[in-house]
Amino acid sequence: MMNMNRRLNGSARLMLVSDLDCTMVDHDAPDNLSLLRFNALWESYYRHDSLLVYSTGRTPITYKPLRNQKPLLTPDITILSVGTEIMYGGGDDMVPDLGWQQFISHRWDRAIVVEETNQFPQLIPQAEKNQRPHKVSFKVDKVMALEIMNALSERLEKRGVDINIIYSRGVDLDILPKRADKGQALAYLLKKFNNEEKLPHDTLVCGDSGNDAELFSLPQVYGVMVSNAQEDLLQWYAENVSDNPDMLHATERCAAGIIQAIGHFHLGPNVSPRDLKDFRKCKVEMSSPAHEVTKFYLFYERWRRAEVEKSEEYMQNLKSVLQSSGIFVHPSGVDLPIHQCIDSLARLHGDKQGKQFWTWLDRLSSVQIGSNAWLVKFNKWELCENERRCCLTTVLMSSKGEGPDDFTWLHMHQTWLYGLEIKEPERWLF
Repeated sequence: MMNMNRRLNGSARLMLVSDLDCTMVDHDAPDNLSLLRFNALWESYYRHDSLLVYSTGRTPITYKPLRNQKPLLTPDITILSVGTEIMYGGGDDMVPDLGWQQFISHRWDRAIVVEETNQFPQLIPQAEKNQRPHKVSFKVDKVMALEIMNALSERLEKRGVDINIIYSRGVDLDILPKRADKGQALAYLLKKFNNEEKLPHDTLVCGDSGNDAELFSLPQVYGVMVSNAQEDLLQWYAENVSDNPDMLHATERCAAGIIQAIGHFHLGPNVSPRDLKDFRKCKVEMSSPAHEVTKFYLFYERWRRAEVEKSEEYMQNLKSVLQSSGIFVHPSGVDLPIHQCIDSLARLHGDKQGKQFWTWLDRLSSVQIGSNAWLVKFNKWELCENERRCCLTTVLMSSKGEGPDDFTWLHMHQTWLYGLEIKEPERWLF
């Protein structure tokens, strides 16, 4: 948590805690549009002073492929394996909370759990990648689930093992230590923040299935159940919190429902830059470097997809915010005049039309390094026809502070991080 505390310099304005599958990620939407809308909103308005937390049933082994398949932002904290593992970070640099591991090990013996569950042939073990030191997972028919859960609890109690059984999606049965689930993991984090006097000002939890129910049971949090929620969570909602004003059953699916909840509970801006059709009419109370670079790359995407008209006016507007003497350092190491890159971009209008072509930013940070100078750093991702590339991008900007759009781009530098490297500058712009 120390790295986050240094980044935030105090309490988070918002801590957003979301399940992944069918909550943040819509597996029925190949264009990932609601997720991309959330990404633009978060990086523009929340990344600098808020915390993004994923709380998922996925294990570290199954979490990584999802990150490679979907345009997921990097979270500040990742709660994995139905709350039995807490990791700080969410990329390749995740650090486990060993204190949590020790805490949930109380009266837990995995060998005894495995021994007892072997007595129930109705329990079909899940794949090895879904099994963890504090999580034993099965598939079981809904008709038999309740009887087996009661019998298992009784047998394991007699053997001195305290368990928590989580049943979700009408088929998944996870046996965890008594002290572990998504809700208890979040409560543990909130207690740590409180002990450091850095409790988030607001916390929003988001889910779609039964293993998310404990998240909604925590006091003093806002909750959103996305419109595509599973039957088990719908039943829990009707029996427990349907009249709770701090709980919303969204009318939107997945990440769109999360955006809806941010607006419903007045937690901050809830209009994604991706929802703005004409950036020339975009007026915000207080612009920022994060907002400016997000708008720039959304325009870049739309230009290449031919979703904006081919107009010289657009190119001249870009040149007006990019210093004429500015340099773009291509990831291959080639230095290019930044206005030359705009001329090259002009010729690429519609070259990705009709293709799966998306851009998004991740880990966006900005530091004021002078009275009117900003250093902006982020990972710029580009997806085209299932081929993904990522560059670490640094932008030096200046601001006179006279208007909401008064930023000038002075210098850009990119370094390859992920994907096939492109040597020719004209094939990779910005």
